[in-house]
Amino acid sequence: MKIDGVELRRAAMPLKAPFRTSFGTETTKDVLFVKVVTSESAGWGECVAMSEPRYCSEYTDGAAEVLRKFLIPSLGELTDPDVHALSATMEQFAGHPMAKAALETAFLDAELRAAGTSMSSYLGAVVDRVPAGVSVGIKNSIDELLEEVGGFLDAGYLRIKLKIEPGWDIEPVRAVRERFGDDVLLQVDANTAYTLADARHLQRLDDFDLLLIEQPLPEEELRGHARLAEMMRTPVCLDESITSAKVTADALAIGACSVVNIKSGRVGGYLESRRIHDVCKANGIAVWCGGMLETGIGRAANVALAALPGFVLPGDTSASDRYFAEDITEPFVLDSGYVKVPEGPGIGVEPIPDLLEAITTSVEWIGMDRL
Repeated sequence: MKIDGVELRRAAMPLKAPFRTSFGTETTKDVLFVKVVTSESAGWGECVAMSEPRYCSEYTDGAAEVLRKFLIPSLGELTDPDVHALSATMEQFAGHPMAKAALETAFLDAELRAAGTSMSSYLGAVVDRVPAGVSVGIKNSIDELLEEVGGFLDAGYLRIKLKIEPGWDIEPVRAVRERFGDDVLLQVDANTAYTLADARHLQRLDDFDLLLIEQPLPEEELRGHARLAEMMRTPVCLDESITSAKVTADALAIGACSVVNIKSGRVGGYLESRRIHDVCKANGIAVWCGGMLETGIGRAANVALAALPGFVLPGDTSASDRYFAEDITEPFVLDSGYVKVPEGPGIGVEPIPDLLEAITTSVEWIGMDRL
């Protein structure tokens, strides 16, 4: 397979409503798409970096630059291109997992499309649909929160995740439990907003029979999470801390978590995501698939990942209309609480040209002949 070049496409995707977490509020998704064009096919990837380095150190402009200057030129070093060779070649560059994941996904999509193989079967999927949860941002009032949660439950979502931060934690959770009952699968996500000094306060969440508390402490504090896990009945889940299969193994070895959230962009791609899944499954640790407000491009790959056997909890694999009035691919639809796994070659979806053009802000072509 000969690589002709790579397209970097920036787009501004309006959200249906502002989405607020402990690290900021998004109203428009600043998207960087990566398209790898080969002699046999073309493949798509979506970089999940945000406009500003708040969730992590990466941000969209920086991801585009590292792709342009380092990662895409490394394709020219491949004598016999395949996705494993690409992944190994990119290891010469430190960090930038979201940029690497976008290029790896686009390359893998092209490779699988040429072979007529779906991404779900390549990764090892065992189901053709996955249970869908939904993430609910921080609201201006309890009433606004209850209205939104009620709408998602009416729509059929199987799990509710509440974003929390100091000052917005115990009472919102209490209100949701009192209004909707103990049968609702409920979890919370702090996005590193607390310290170990808040442990006594966080213990109050134990009263609400939560599925888990996600990433309560800063990402480097594995020992702090291990101590917190000893102090709480609520299972501790790691998100930002999980950056590789090795880090995952270390976290499990010291008891820093009993659940893991796998986000492909955060760990450098779907190959590493599968390794993390395998480590967790071998240790009897439940995993679920996190989300980063992806369009249909990123969502398709996430749904394929979530079909692996270790993903036993509903993920942030919401329907397209959770975040967007109109997606750029055929929409993912919620059906009795589940989302269908794409069956076609590669990630199984493609952007609809007119919809993609409508949100595009810039396009750059990097041909292999100019490298």
